Amino acid sequence: MRARIYRPARTAMQSGTAKTGDWVLDYMVDEARSVDPLMGWTSSDDTQQQVRIQFDSKDAALEYARDNGIDATVTEPKERKPNIRPGGYGDNFATNRRGSWTH
Repeated sequence: MRARIYRPARTAMQSGTAKTGDWVLDYMVDEARSVDPLMGWTSSDDTQQQVRIQFDSKDAALEYARDNGIDATVTEPKERKPNIRPGGYGDNFATNRRGSWTH
């Protein structure tokens, strides 16, 4: 069995970094999917691809994979540069603003 260990990126509906610290173990697909001729649904006999296990740290995920004999590859996340403005959101409405309003 092969698996992939990674830290998922935030969704498009998130602006913060909440719930992005967990690590996930996903099993790789071992066999190709087939298309049902009657309904056109895509199906597979491999039920391991439906399993997604979450861990608090990368080390815990690697330990789980090692203990259960899973050949796992780790994908390191790309760190996001923090977007912190000196004045914050309130700086948009400052009375001592030097530039002209753009709206």
